[in-house]
Amino acid sequence: MAFTAENLAADDRFLAAILHCATQLLAIYRESPRIASIFAAQQRWLMAHAGFALHYGHPDDGQSGGLYSGRFVDFAVKNDIASRKTAAAFMQEMLAYRFLRVVPGPDKRTRYLEPTEIAEQHFTRWLVTHMMILDSLDGGERADQITAAPSATMAAIQPRIARAIIGSESVRNPGPTFNLFNWANSGGLVMDYLISRLPQFPRAAERVVIGPLSLRELREQFMISNTHLKRLLTQAATMESVGWTEPSRKGDFWLSRRFILEYWNYQAAKFAIVDAAAEAVLGPAVREEPQARRAI
Repeated sequence: MAFTAENLAADDRFLAAILHCATQLLAIYRESPRIASIFAAQQRWLMAHAGFALHYGHPDDGQSGGLYSGRFVDFAVKNDIASRKTAAAFMQEMLAYRFLRVVPGPDKRTRYLEPTEIAEQHFTRWLVTHMMILDSLDGGERADQITAAPSATMAAIQPRIARAIIGSESVRNPGPTFNLFNWANSGGLVMDYLISRLPQFPRAAERVVIGPLSLRELREQFMISNTHLKRLLTQAATMESVGWTEPSRKGDFWLSRRFILEYWNYQAAKFAIVDAAAEAVLGPAVREEPQARRAI
């Protein structure tokens, strides 16, 4: 059976997977900041998933097949992802950055769109990264199966993931501090970076110190303004979710237990969705039964 969110949230060894995932997502960003910025805030991430799902054939929106602006905007509004204005602007941005292109379609009055090769490659890499982490937990071969036929498996698996993610309260609303970071421009990247710095996480600890934090390094790495970054960290500090060990932003930086658990539970819910989609398409990752699944 696929992993459940409850399995992963309760297993202390899942921390290694979380840290590895954060590190891998940051590596993707550093290689291609523009396309990876789509994953840097939850609204853009959800819109990207929605667009791919509609392209591959999302069956639940009640409209004709294919990806086009009107269908995408209607879908984003119906599923409370974005306003019409924001969804339409996102589509234009993807066209301008050449992550989408115009293609012929069955209705000549409609401008049909499809992801370009670079967009599909990066989305496939996101999927393979998650599969590699799942494989490391139980010895499965999901990543190899996808890599062997990336286009076909991506087309089959991604709409299942998108449908479940869009309908998941645990993924879309994990908690106030997670939401603060993940709805801010580049905030998701800052959050991944902070989590990737965790040395360990004793669940009884109210705070975990991650060492010195350079705001300059964060600004330069994630192209975030000083004002925006300070405002984000100040809001999180007011919530007692992050802070410094000494006054006036001196000393080491710490993350609260509540904040870490919000991130942990989000990852558990997301990885469970990804695993369920993989199992539905690829079959069980571990076929020998009964067998205890091992974790990192």
